[in-house]
Amino acid sequence: MSKLPAGILDFLESAGWGDAKIDPIPGDASFRRYFRLSRGGMDGAMLMHAPPSEEDPVPFLNVAEYLAAHGLRSPQIFAASPAEGWVLLEDFGDDRMRDWLDDNPDGEIAAYEAAVDTLVDLHRRPAGKFPPYDMEAYTREHLLFVEWYCSATGLSVDEAVYHCAWKEVLAPLCERQKPGVTVLRDYHAENIMLLGDPRDGAEQGLIDFQDALVGHPAYDLVSLLQDARRDVSPELEREMLNRYMTATNAGSEFEDDYARLGAQRNAKIVGIFTRLYKRDGKPRYLELIPRVWRALERDLEHPALAPVAKWFDLNIPAELRAGLGGKIK
Repeated sequence: MSKLPAGILDFLESAGWGDAKIDPIPGDASFRRYFRLSRGGMDGAMLMHAPPSEEDPVPFLNVAEYLAAHGLRSPQIFAASPAEGWVLLEDFGDDRMRDWLDDNPDGEIAAYEAAVDTLVDLHRRPAGKFPPYDMEAYTREHLLFVEWYCSATGLSVDEAVYHCAWKEVLAPLCERQKPGVTVLRDYHAENIMLLGDPRDGAEQGLIDFQDALVGHPAYDLVSLLQDARRDVSPELEREMLNRYMTATNAGSEFEDDYARLGAQRNAKIVGIFTRLYKRDGKPRYLELIPRVWRALERDLEHPALAPVAKWFDLNIPAELRAGLGGKIK
């Protein structure tokens, strides 16, 4: 109990779970901590702690309310104390899509079809009252690549041209994404909980959506199909992209924007994973970078990315774009 966050027992007592057994769950990239609660073997719940000094649970609660109101499967909220960072919520179990697919590879197509169809459903709903995913936000994100990755590999690059190239590439996309859809931003196989076998039409639960914005419908599709944590074959990516475009009657410009956002997201992730290693002491993220680089290289081949691709060719040596993408110091 000495290692549990201060205030946890008082919150559980006030929520009617004072007699619950508390089992910590290993964390990942954020400051949030999770605890699985059980009592008498009869029922269970998940307890999230978002330290007020680091994170605010209010956005999570707002997005959860929005998703539930529009028929999507966010966890039910049982109790919350945002000022102290506590949220008691429904436990979706252990079947993350990624882990389930490791044990059920023959269910891959069904799982991805369900995940794509969830996005189709979400994008038919009116966007939530969330901040815009605009040029300022895109810029802040893709600059993480030069701020962290280029710095960590000792590269001296032309940041001004980098910024201008991205602005040129993303400007038409920013116009097309209006009025926008709700973008969950971390929609991938580790944040989709399977509440049964997708081959039987079972529901999927959504988690880790607290950073939702209003932006382009291609973003979460990229997050799903160019997954930093799981290999998605080019054939499956193509099939699922076609499925989404058919369901939404998307035009050819959608595929252009998919490549734009793929490159933007992957450049950002290389920067974030480098930061997680350099700043936060989490070396396990280094082993994920090669997969992200491979996806980034494919995106840069698209004609819509020509200005950004030219910058990469001039500033990032070819030998650093293989393997780890460069020796991170």
